[in-house]
Amino acid sequence: MKYNKLTLITLAAALLMTACGSKDNSTTTTGQDAPKAMPVVSVITVQAEDVDVTNTFTSNVEPYATNNIVSQTAGRIVSIKAEVGQKVHKGQLLATMDDVNLAKTRMQYVNDSTELVRLTELYNIGALSQADYDMAKLALNITKKTYNNLAENTYLRSPINGVVTARNYDKGDMYSMAQPIFVVEQITPVKMLVNISESLFTQVHKGMEFDISVDAYPNEVFKGTVNLLYPTINSATHTFPVEVICQNTDQRLRPGMFARVTATFGTNHNVVVPDVAVVKQQGSGEHFIYVLNADNTVTYTKVELGRRLGNRYEVLSGINEGDRIVTEGQVRLKNGVSVTVK
Repeated sequence: MKYNKLTLITLAAALLMTACGSKDNSTTTTGQDAPKAMPVVSVITVQAEDVDVTNTFTSNVEPYATNNIVSQTAGRIVSIKAEVGQKVHKGQLLATMDDVNLAKTRMQYVNDSTELVRLTELYNIGALSQADYDMAKLALNITKKTYNNLAENTYLRSPINGVVTARNYDKGDMYSMAQPIFVVEQITPVKMLVNISESLFTQVHKGMEFDISVDAYPNEVFKGTVNLLYPTINSATHTFPVEVICQNTDQRLRPGMFARVTATFGTNHNVVVPDVAVVKQQGSGEHFIYVLNADNTVTYTKVELGRRLGNRYEVLSGINEGDRIVTEGQVRLKNGVSVTVK
């Protein structure tokens, strides 16, 4: 049989396409049949242990007492005896006001005292009535009280041991009663007011110890005790105020510092896991742990976390003591996948 040139070219092209198709099919079949490697993971068996039940509350350090040093009447400030930051003791003179009124009252007091002596002699011999004698004694008593009051408002003294935290006037200024001349704060001890949940109302008592930490001393813990419990619950927040005091004998805690106040309310026996075992689901705030099953598959298990204990977490629910959990290799895992354990 004779073939022309066009026929021979057509037959050659058909044979070539058949050969290429067979090769591609062979390659595809081989790729589908290749086995996939199972993820390799590290696991541990979790144990339960006693974990302190703690609550941390925020507050501000406050002075135990604050006194505004003022005069009852306006007047010229004659002298200033203290400066901001200075430690003062109870009864120490801080400022002196103009004493013109005090001098007048002192003269009146002396005169009334002399007059009472004279009237007493008359009363003893019966030359003065009881009513006049009593009136003279009352006048002297009033003058004495007026003098003492003016003396207190002329010579201004600190009523407490503390630190001067503000001075609003200078020597020679006219005191206008708009602001206190000095502010003195007692910082030994200091106090913090914390609002505690009503669920803990029966567990807080006077004398209970609290740990106090401040940003100024990041690696130190100060000790405080409950000094006062408020007897009512805030109906809006369902909390009650508690006053915690710290003796602060070295005066390192200062008013205005931000404080974290922590108390322990017993212990719980819960499972504790390494933090590397916990997987946080992005965007949800939920936490999961891969639990290894008996058939070497893993289950993606939601857990509720409690306290962070260094590089570990307390687990409140989701897994049990004795469970085997994945601590390494979670990146390639999904729920139900089979794994190889190192």
